[in-house]
Amino acid sequence: MHQKTLRIRVFLIVLFIVFLLAGCSGQEANAASEAQPAEKRVTTEKSETAKQDASAGTRKTQHEFLLPEASGSTVYENDIISIDASNISEGYIMVRYSGDADKIRLQITAPDGTVYNYTMFAGSYETFPLSGGNGAYHLDILEHAYDNMYAMAFSQDIEVTLNDEFKPFLYPNQYVWFTKDDATVSYGEELSESSSDDLDYVAQVYHYVIENISYDKELAANVSADYLPDIDVTMETGKGICFDYASLMAALLRSQGVPTKLVVGYSGEAYHAWISVYLDEIGWVDNIIEFDGKNWSLVDPTLAANNEGSAVKKYIGDGSNYTVKYSY
Repeated sequence: MHQKTLRIRVFLIVLFIVFLLAGCSGQEANAASEAQPAEKRVTTEKSETAKQDASAGTRKTQHEFLLPEASGSTVYENDIISIDASNISEGYIMVRYSGDADKIRLQITAPDGTVYNYTMFAGSYETFPLSGGNGAYHLDILEHAYDNMYAMAFSQDIEVTLNDEFKPFLYPNQYVWFTKDDATVSYGEELSESSSDDLDYVAQVYHYVIENISYDKELAANVSADYLPDIDVTMETGKGICFDYASLMAALLRSQGVPTKLVVGYSGEAYHAWISVYLDEIGWVDNIIEFDGKNWSLVDPTLAANNEGSAVKKYIGDGSNYTVKYSY
């Protein structure tokens, strides 16, 4: 079998995390985090892998990035809410709230009936993916009334026809946010310059994350339900919860044109999130744990960054117990 085809066929990026309040859970993950060196911090130095491959940089690096904009050509609004649907063919919607409610929720119902729930923040436009593909979407914006009760503030139906099925997984969105000025995006350019192809770039991103980001147990124990990652903070501090691992890795890949899903669902009974990556040769790569080439038997950035061993392998399983619920 052709060496590159073999490498791609067995390659996995599965960033195995517990999402929102729980942080990473499971006895094996917690045990692994106990073994993490306390002084491990991120740097802007290239990983050892990047240094070794510096002479093989034949990948075409992207210096122009897909960035969302509220261009104003199609807008649905009232006094406090604006939905900019100008670029739905690009795979995203932008929503702005300017009222005075203390909490705002956005619900997006995809064509298959899946309901995506987001916390919104008043002031600026925020970007949300249309990750359910082509078809009819329904949007509800809800204002907090009292206790756990919310009142409908605005509702809108939209019909989506994507010009590229991968666009929802290439643009920044609320969970995977980046701009051209982010240090993370600049570092992605550096890594790409020393990469031979997309697979090599994905591998370098993986190694960067596991070699530089430590798990933040204190944050995991106190994280709020509306927590959102900040990729540059993760890089600067060298630590984060599993949601941060996923967002950082997805931002590095998307900014260099590699379609990447931040996937939320279940592994067994645990609520987790992981990453799926699209490669031209085989499509979406997920649910494969073994790499039978030269380098990896486990490819799970969060757990690999903390420790590796039979307990971690048992925790991950063979991928068959992963159940996708949402893709962002």
